[in-house]
Amino acid sequence: MGQTIAEKIISEHTGHKVKAGELVIADVDVTAVQDGTGPLTVQEFKKLGIPKLHNPERTILFIDHASPSPRKELSNTHTVLREFSKEYGAILSDVGAGVCHQRLIETFVNPGDILVGADSHTCTSGALGAFATGMGSTDIAVAMALGKTWLKVPQTFKIEVTGDFRKGICSKDLMLYLIGLIGADGATYKALEFCGDTIESMSMSQRFTLANMAVEAGAKAGLFATDHKTKEYLKSRGREEMFKLIEPDEDAEYERVIKIYAEDIPHTVSCPHTVDNTKTVDELKKVKVDQVFIGTCTNGRIEDLRIAAEILKGKKVHPDVRLLISPASKDVYTQALNEGLITTFVEANAAILPPGCGPCVGVHAGILADGEVCLTTQNRNFQGRMGNTNGFIYLASPYVAAYTALNGYISAE
Repeated sequence: MGQTIAEKIISEHTGHKVKAGELVIADVDVTAVQDGTGPLTVQEFKKLGIPKLHNPERTILFIDHASPSPRKELSNTHTVLREFSKEYGAILSDVGAGVCHQRLIETFVNPGDILVGADSHTCTSGALGAFATGMGSTDIAVAMALGKTWLKVPQTFKIEVTGDFRKGICSKDLMLYLIGLIGADGATYKALEFCGDTIESMSMSQRFTLANMAVEAGAKAGLFATDHKTKEYLKSRGREEMFKLIEPDEDAEYERVIKIYAEDIPHTVSCPHTVDNTKTVDELKKVKVDQVFIGTCTNGRIEDLRIAAEILKGKKVHPDVRLLISPASKDVYTQALNEGLITTFVEANAAILPPGCGPCVGVHAGILADGEVCLTTQNRNFQGRMGNTNGFIYLASPYVAAYTALNGYISAE
């Protein structure tokens, strides 16, 4: 019997052919933490009594969740990460560099890698043909020390998408549609393997969005076969030589096959307070919003900003709406500046935030008032996610977000 992508990658890191359900110890290529989880990881690493990191050049500490810090307590935790990076030679991605998941795909992760990170959306890198998954801070500390981790080889759901999207439909709509279909726990500890001609025609940016939200269906990883687009992306980032062909065997065994026709996907929105509480824009009947946020590791890439800028150009945000925009990384920010997108946003009366997580985690920048409604391109809308348990969060694509900012209510035209 052939192997899925997850089985193939894990096999290469264990030294023997593995199958779903097997418990293994696997070599790790990249480890990562962020400022929310990193201080605990540092603490646990030091408890191990191991004097050095296994691979400091591919151990990355990101300061992105509270970037820049809004409180002295968080500033102190940032100091912990900065001092650790100096003492042990780890890579530090400091304030303004961007969201960890975007930075990982830009610079650190390659096809065939195993990446473990102390953040649930580590699965974003799966779009590069890497087995990327989130773990707890203690597990990451052990991986940093030993260069190994233990895991159960996941069963795989094959997500086959065919056909063409209708005008204005984005991969975010597809992912929200899928999560609404199978539920927020519908793929718990599974690998989602995306395929089909729709997926093949997608840009890398669109694939990253799908991989990013695999965990919102409970998945362990979101995986894609590598192709010429993967190679071109790596080339654009200066590491074309790291490309390798990663694909499943034709006779790979899947626990479940889900077939989706792209033309059936509507403008889809996740409603409060769970990601699988999905409705179409038309079903929502003009829900009034107070804030719109475009950015995050899900939809803060240059392609997302271009979609929003095209809709906003020459127009003004609705007077009752605050539009916040945060590029996912410094490189995205620079490109948006060079293309004039930032000027378009500012002229539309948007507020530009520094690269980072921004309002998504509710630590700083854009915290909601009691009863306020936010339409956002982020990946999670749990109660209190944006800093106030009395706020209401809707998730949507950059296309829907831009029109919503103009109209003052959730809309796609």
